[in-house]
Amino acid sequence: MLSSLYKTRTFVLTTLICLLSIGMGSAIVHAEETPASYNYSYWGDAVASPAAYRATALLNGDSLGVGPFKEPNDIHVTADKQIYVLDSGNNRIVVMDASFKPVRIIDSFDSKGEPDKFMSPQGLFVTEDKHIYVADTGNKRVVHLDSNGTLVKVIENPESELFQEKFQFQPARVVVDKAQRIYVMAVGIFDGFMEFNANGEFSTFIGANRVRVDPIELLWKRLSTRAQRSQMATFTPTEFTNLDINDEGFIYTTNGDRYGDTIKKLNAQGNDILRRTGYFNPRGDLVMSSEERTRLIDIDVADSEIYSVLDSRRGRIFTYNGDGHFMYVFGGLGNRLGEFNTPSAIERVGDQFLVLDKGLGEITLFETTEYGRTLNEAVRSYYRGDEEAAFALFQKSINMNANLEFAYAGIGKALLRQGEYAEAMKYFKQSKDQLNYSKAFLLYRKEVLREYFPAIMTGIVLIVLGTIIFRKLRQWKGGRKRAAIEQ
Repeated sequence: MLSSLYKTRTFVLTTLICLLSIGMGSAIVHAEETPASYNYSYWGDAVASPAAYRATALLNGDSLGVGPFKEPNDIHVTADKQIYVLDSGNNRIVVMDASFKPVRIIDSFDSKGEPDKFMSPQGLFVTEDKHIYVADTGNKRVVHLDSNGTLVKVIENPESELFQEKFQFQPARVVVDKAQRIYVMAVGIFDGFMEFNANGEFSTFIGANRVRVDPIELLWKRLSTRAQRSQMATFTPTEFTNLDINDEGFIYTTNGDRYGDTIKKLNAQGNDILRRTGYFNPRGDLVMSSEERTRLIDIDVADSEIYSVLDSRRGRIFTYNGDGHFMYVFGGLGNRLGEFNTPSAIERVGDQFLVLDKGLGEITLFETTEYGRTLNEAVRSYYRGDEEAAFALFQKSINMNANLEFAYAGIGKALLRQGEYAEAMKYFKQSKDQLNYSKAFLLYRKEVLREYFPAIMTGIVLIVLGTIIFRKLRQWKGGRKRAAIEQ
């Protein structure tokens, strides 16, 4: 009996492993067949697309005249296009203008009358008034400098009942909103981002990820003994991998969740309000093996709710519009211009892209192609409410890339705003946008009823009156006939 049970259990486990292996194998084949530049169709197939960006320059510390970069971890661009590079291995910040000419280097600051230095800093943020916030990871603190590089304050060893007994403050990324609230992503923190007030005092945690359960791990736990389960890792919320903040104060985040939403948009209460109305939820590549599954490590928010994310495992940058539609992808791992060794951060300078390579200590500059410029402007025009420009630009995008299915939805939305409901329905049908098709259909039906309502009601009234008159005439004639017969 025990032998039979053992054989059955072995057969079930072997079958599951085989099925998983087949699934992983098919994912690898799918990934290898993916073109360099692509979109995903409504059915989840990678279809070829024109390149939206092309690499035009490669910058390093030597070419910039500031000495070699060593494991640079972060990069930030201000509104006036000054570029701040966090050269972590050299414990310094290199500041450049929009032409990539060095402006200054911050490698030390005065603290209580003595020189102080960074130690393996991991994150950097610069406010509108050029105040600099550094996640000084090695020193377990956040350093706040003013526009002149003078120390304003240091945040270290925050105290709260919310922290565990052995808590160590190791900030890795930092952003600041217009109210000077400071949001810190710290190593080993699963409760969300740490929020500090303008004085550097800890307030609360916001935006914690939900606990996600790996079905395979859960299956093994069910089949394991109590002693084996005690040695297995417990299910904990997923850590964030990076964050960015837009002009409205919304925090965009990435995390390493394999099964849930890897990109989020958090409001002031920490609630996720990211719109996901595209064909698939924004998360990078759709089909990957477990070893090559997309791992998002940085996010950059542009104007008009356009945002881009960096996949460290495949070196690709994915861009989405505010509704969650996949716009374009570029980059990759390799040795050619436009490919990376260990990409660590992305940032925009206008419509240009800067990609920081931690392994090679280089910055790759990407510029838009005509296709990329057209698509960017189409999304911006729609966001601004300029329906005529959006219609023309989305139409131009489709002429350059017939596989861009979401552009048909963009045209439909522009027509919907213009009141062209019947025409909008055609484009929504072509883009398989059922929700907006239904909306356009309801509005079109109301429009038709409104247009023909007077004629319809007039006809109904005439029919009713005619029926009444006809009945009265019949009754009158019938009465006369009966009167004549009686006489």
